[in-house]
Amino acid sequence: MSVEASKETLEFQTEARQILHLMTHSLYSNKEIFLRELVSNASDACDKLRFEALADDSLYDGDSELSIQVDFDEEAKTITISDNGIGMSRQEVIDNVGTIASSGTKKFLEAMSGDQAKDAQMIGQFGVGFYSSFIVADKVTMETRRAGAAADEAVRWESDGEGSFSLENIEKDSRGTKVILHLKEGEAEFASPYRLKAIIKQYSDHISIPVMMTEQEMDEEGNPKKDDDGNVVTNEERVNSASALWARDKADITDEEYGEFYKHVSLDFADPLTWIHSKVEGNQSYTSLLYVPTNPPFDLFDREHKRGVKLYVKRIFIMDDAEHLMPNYLRFIKGVIDSDDLPLNVSREILQQNKVIDRIRGASVKKVLGMLESLKKDDDKEKYETFWKSFGQVLKEGPIEDMANKERIAKLLWFASTHNDSDEQNVTLDEYISRMPEGQDKIYYIIADNYTAAKNSPHLEVFKKKGIEVLLLTDRVDEWLVSHLTEFDGKKLQSVARGTLDIDEEEDKKELEEAEKAYSSVIEHASKVLEGKIKEIRLSQRLTDSPSCLVLEEHDMSPQMQQIMEAAGQYAPKSQPVLELNAEHNLVKKLNDITDDDLFEDYTHLLFEQAQLAAGAPLEDAAGFVKRVNKLLEK
Repeated sequence: MSVEASKETLEFQTEARQILHLMTHSLYSNKEIFLRELVSNASDACDKLRFEALADDSLYDGDSELSIQVDFDEEAKTITISDNGIGMSRQEVIDNVGTIASSGTKKFLEAMSGDQAKDAQMIGQFGVGFYSSFIVADKVTMETRRAGAAADEAVRWESDGEGSFSLENIEKDSRGTKVILHLKEGEAEFASPYRLKAIIKQYSDHISIPVMMTEQEMDEEGNPKKDDDGNVVTNEERVNSASALWARDKADITDEEYGEFYKHVSLDFADPLTWIHSKVEGNQSYTSLLYVPTNPPFDLFDREHKRGVKLYVKRIFIMDDAEHLMPNYLRFIKGVIDSDDLPLNVSREILQQNKVIDRIRGASVKKVLGMLESLKKDDDKEKYETFWKSFGQVLKEGPIEDMANKERIAKLLWFASTHNDSDEQNVTLDEYISRMPEGQDKIYYIIADNYTAAKNSPHLEVFKKKGIEVLLLTDRVDEWLVSHLTEFDGKKLQSVARGTLDIDEEEDKKELEEAEKAYSSVIEHASKVLEGKIKEIRLSQRLTDSPSCLVLEEHDMSPQMQQIMEAAGQYAPKSQPVLELNAEHNLVKKLNDITDDDLFEDYTHLLFEQAQLAAGAPLEDAAGFVKRVNKLLEK
C-alpha cells in the first residue's frame, strides 16, 4: 500500500470528544500541565522500551541512550516533544489516541458537575495524558515508529481536537514518537526557552530520563552566535536532574519535589495527603516511596480497574499497577517500589509465586499502616478526617482481607455512634471501650441503610434508657466487616438486633417472666397468624417506646447481607426473623382484649409490618398494609 493510499480520516470515540471538550474548557488555569503530561508519556515510552529490550536487545537498534527532546520555534509558534522510546504502530495509535481505553470512562463523564474547578480536579484523577495537548494547541501532529518496525511503517496522526483525526503511513528514520503542537492564538508564551525550562524543572525534574533542550549560544551583546557559514550556533542542555527521585537521599528532596513526583505517578492534580520514603538494605534490598492521595478516584469501587504501585527493578521500570505489592484494601496507595533482588524479566505470573514479593508486600503494608497511625495520632486530626472521608470505606475491607494485621487495622477505624449527635464517623473502638460502664463486656452496634434509620431504630430504646453507647454502622461494607471483626481487645462485637440481650437487672427479668405468662395465649394466637413469615414471637427486652421490632438469631443472614449477595449474583438464603413485642405498649395490650379474629389478625399483621418498615425491609404486601391501616383509621 502506498503512503498516499494509507491516509484516512477517522472519528474520535464519543467519550474522547467529550474529554477533549472538557479539557479545553476546564483546565484554562492549569495550561502548563500539557508539558508535564507529554514529557511523562515520553518517559513512559522510554521505560517500556528498556523493559522490552531486556528480552530483545535488537530493539535498541544501536541506540540505547534514551532521552526526551523539547524544541520550540518562536516564529512558527510550535513546540515539539520527541523521544526515542518504544513508539507505536498504526493500530496502537488508533487504540491509544482515538479512544479512551478505560472501563470507568462513562462513570467519569457522568460525574462531571459543570463546576469548572471541581471538574478540573476530576479530570486530574482520570488522567489527561496526550489529550492535554489541546489545552494550548489548535492542531497537533504526532509522528511515531514502533521499535523494531521498518522506517516506512511509521505513522503520522493529526487533528484539530474537534471531531476527527487523520492517519497516514510515513517514513521515519528512527524509532520513537514526536509530538508537534501548533499553538493557539495567545499561547505563544510557551514557545520560549525560559518558560519551557521553568515548567520542566517544576513538573518533570524527577523523571529519570534526561530531558534535553537545544540552546542558542549568545554573543556578548546578547545576539545569537553564528559559525563561519552563517549558521546559528547551538548546544544541547539537560534541563532536569534525570535521577530517580526515590533513589536520592530523603534529606535532599523537598516537599515540592515529593509532591510533583506524586502527580507524575498518580496522574492526579491535587497534592498528596502524606507519604513515606524508605530504603531497606541487608538480606533483601529495596526502596519504596508510597503516597496517600487527598481525594478518592471516581472509580475507587470499580473492582475490575487495575490498581497497584509501580514496580522497578534496579531503577528499570517493570510494570504499572503491580497489584501483588499492595493488598486490595490499600488500593488507593500510589507510588513506586524498586527492588534489587527481583529478576529483570519478572512477570505478573512470577510475582504471584515469588517469596521476595511476599516479604516486600508484608513490609510495605506495615509501613502504610504506620503512616496512617501517625496521621491519626497527629495533634491536627484534620488530615486523618480527610483521609477517612476519602478512603474509610476501603480501609474497612482490611480486617476481612488481612488477618495478620486485623487488630492493627481495627484501631484505625472510625464509626458513628449514639455518643455523638451527628452522623460524623469519628469514634474509635478504643474510645468506645474507654466509655463502657462497669459490667459491660460487649461492644454494641446496629447496622442500617442510613444514619437516620440507625439512630431511630427501636432496637436502641433500652440502650438509650440505660445510657449504653451503640455504634451506628451504615456503610455497605459494614455487614462484611462485623462478620470478620467479631471481637476487639477481648470484647465481643454484638448486634443489638440479634439474639437475646443480657443487660437487664434481676427485677426486669422477673417482670418479663410475669408478662410472658400473661401474654402466652396472645403469643400463641399471633404465631399462628404469622406462620411461615416469622420464626417465633417473644416479649422484648429491647423496647421501651415502640410496640414491636424484628430480631435475627445470632447466625442468621441479615436483609442487608442478602441484598449485597443478590446484587453480586450469589444465592442468599432467606432468614425468618423473630418478632418481639413490647408488653408495656398500648397496641400490644390491646391484643389481649380483642375477641374478633379478623381484627386480631389485622393488628398482628400491622405490628409485624411496621417492625419490617422500621428495620428497612420491604413489605411483601404493601397494598394489604395500606388497606389494614385505612380500615383501622376508619374505626
